[in-house]
Amino acid sequence: MLNVIADIERRLVPMLIAGEEEAFTLLYDNYSAMLFGVISRVVDDYQEAQNLLQDCFIKIWKNIESFDEEKGRLATWMINIARHTAIDFTRSKHFSQKRKNQNLDNLVFPVAERISVRHVEDTVGLRQLVEKLPGSCREVIEWMYFEGYTQQEISENFNIPLGTVKTRARIALMELKNAFS
Repeated sequence: MLNVIADIERRLVPMLIAGEEEAFTLLYDNYSAMLFGVISRVVDDYQEAQNLLQDCFIKIWKNIESFDEEKGRLATWMINIARHTAIDFTRSKHFSQKRKNQNLDNLVFPVAERISVRHVEDTVGLRQLVEKLPGSCREVIEWMYFEGYTQQEISENFNIPLGTVKTRARIALMELKNAFS
């Protein structure tokens, strides 16, 4: 599965460099939910996260020539752009002033409004690999990466000692790493 993704990325990058609109559409359709998830973990304002996602894709479009497949995968490169875009925004004066002026309702991010990233993990075959993990480890990974819980929240919400959550996560990540190797 990983070879298929790498092959798609190898074909997609030259199309992006050539400025083909179809490539940008494919890129957005396949990676927008994943990148939105990265951004929304840093910026908890839905509208700002949407704006930053657009900024992120503009940066990707303008800087695709700087992508070097020898240094890593396209998805990893784009995740770093998304994360840095979000972090830069949180450091901006605009963000700081906006946070000071918000009421409590604007600080709460309703779970129902979160964009699903399920189709992205299915695209890269991650869902199938996670389903092969032992039950307790699989649950922790699903809660952390697919539902957005922190390890502390998992511990508190599901009455599992924090050390156990960390151990299960570490075991699951090692198994996933081995599956990708």
